[in-house]
Amino acid sequence: MNITKKEYKTIAKKHEGTSKLYITLPKTFLIGGFICCIGQFFINLYSYLGLDIEKSGIMTTVTLVFLSALLTGLGLYERIAKHAGAGTLVPVTGFANAVVSPAMEFKSEGLILGTAAKMFVIAGPVIVYGILAAFIYGIIYYITGLFM
Repeated sequence: MNITKKEYKTIAKKHEGTSKLYITLPKTFLIGGFICCIGQFFINLYSYLGLDIEKSGIMTTVTLVFLSALLTGLGLYERIAKHAGAGTLVPVTGFANAVVSPAMEFKSEGLILGTAAKMFVIAGPVIVYGILAAFIYGIIYYITGLFM
């Protein structure tokens, strides 16, 4: 099928949705900010319970990952993301959602070839890149430390 650029633009324009930035931007900001407020709540809670700030941060991260994975499993995270857009891509919660969503989608294929294999389809490259970048950074840091 050969079509011209003009024909392609016409077809694409016909199928593209309209963006209501005056509604989506405030919702994204508010819901993303609310997720961050929840994180701050947990930091304060864990600090109040006697943990130092570093351990409170670690526990908050674990809690947010658990909650977003749970909400994804219950099908609620997608509903929130539908309204919040990029506001739900707050790194920790978005990452947990990116791990759990493909795992749930392919659970009918079994535990090994479905859930376990597909769990890191989206998040896998991020994990690999993070480990590789940390390794390279560590080598550079070690080498430059030798000369100082």
